[in-house]
Amino acid sequence: MPEANPSSEAPTFETSLAELQRIVADLEDGRVGLEESLARFERGIGLLKTCYQVLENAEQRIEQLVGMKSDGTPITKPFDGSATADAEVPTAGRRRAKKAKTEPVEKPTEAVGDSEEDSGFLF
Repeated sequence: MPEANPSSEAPTFETSLAELQRIVADLEDGRVGLEESLARFERGIGLLKTCYQVLENAEQRIEQLVGMKSDGTPITKPFDGSATADAEVPTAGRRRAKKAKTEPVEKPTEAVGDSEEDSGFLF
């Protein structure tokens, strides 16, 4: 049985990501010369684009389960792959920022001479 040429097949996401991580480590290490650094950087950009494309394709294949029909058949809708980082409404799974607890403010006691008829000004 003839072997497939590995260079003709697209690398898997995991393979591309692992190579990208090695490239980043080599570049951060600083032991590679300028020309080799540039070549590895360009290769890394290509791998990054490949990884993004694989992820986008996966998002398009994902469907969300939104309910069940009476016969038990799932009801699905396409996955919304839009960015949620800029969304105004928090999405499921994202934690909301905790509000600082405030101590109740005590109402100051009325001084002698104050009356209910005050106009509400402090001074």
